Amino acid sequence: MHPPLTPHRHPMCVEIIEEFQKCHLDHPIGKFFGDCTELKVKLLHCFRQEKAVKRKVNFEQSKKLQERLKAIRKDENAET
Repeated sequence: MHPPLTPHRHPMCVEIIEEFQKCHLDHPIGKFFGDCTELKVKLLHCFRQEKAVKRKVNFEQSKKLQERLKAIRKDENAET
């Protein structure tokens, strides 16, 4: 199972999403017998890479936020 295949949610995987959807349209019966499996594997791999990139960006943002909050707390403690 894969997440919804909306291109705006997965900008890194747009080409593979389009190929996968085209494969499903071109092979309405064959999709049940593995005609599109190779594309699905590529799609899942792309989703994993995309998630890893997002996770790294989110982690870096949270680190910056934690440092900023730590500085604010330090300033507040210094004032009292």
